[in-house]
Amino acid sequence: MLFAFAVQTKNDKKMQINNFGYFWLDTWVLSNVIQLSTQEFCTKFLNRKNDPCGRQYDQMTQAARSVPANIAEGNSRHSTSKETEMRLTDVARASLSELANDYINWLLRHESIPWSVKSSEHQAVSFVSLDRPAYKDDVQHLSSIHILAQKHKFDQWLCSDDSKVFANCLIVLCNRLILMLGKQIANQLEAFRREGGFTEALTTERLAAKTQKSIGEGAPKCPRCGKPMLKRVAKKGINSGKEFWSCSGYPDCNGTRNI
Repeated sequence: MLFAFAVQTKNDKKMQINNFGYFWLDTWVLSNVIQLSTQEFCTKFLNRKNDPCGRQYDQMTQAARSVPANIAEGNSRHSTSKETEMRLTDVARASLSELANDYINWLLRHESIPWSVKSSEHQAVSFVSLDRPAYKDDVQHLSSIHILAQKHKFDQWLCSDDSKVFANCLIVLCNRLILMLGKQIANQLEAFRREGGFTEALTTERLAAKTQKSIGEGAPKCPRCGKPMLKRVAKKGINSGKEFWSCSGYPDCNGTRNI
């Protein structure tokens, strides 16, 4: 009974990692910090006078929500479609650029400008490092604790009653996350080049299944490389429509045999 419980616990942990892999991404953690902070900014500084229809509140909070939502959805598609994963990660990055521009506009409306990258304020926010996720189980519970702990690292600026300080801090965080997502997309692209996408994986599986079937049916070996051969149908030339044996290693090997 104890052994069965241990096996079940181990399987539960593996399932949580597979289902919630994005919880370990620094980009997802920081995107949640930005979303929570944007919700606080809008609640604290937008009102009927400067946002009478509530449209800016909706647009900013929805843009902020789009970032972690698309990171999560993209990462969840990692094993089935790397193309979709990259596309959704790029949508998250675009939403972040939109949000950063809203904060820049807020500063300009108040006759202010974003901090210079050389300013002490900008560098102070930039140098705040995020802790690496360390949760092993109960992922949703522990990751929420982790996100709040990372957010509190920026309380010096995000708890300010000065909207310009608040907005500047979020501009720095948005730009920081834009760079992080750029690196994440580059890594996803490299994985796509190395492993292929969903279509390529299906083609590989189909070829492997056809090869095993041919071996079981006593298919001859390729006269050139010795690999099992597959039945194919000529699509053009004088033998168009006729079956022939083709090397399973094609196009690396173009060995053929007549049937």
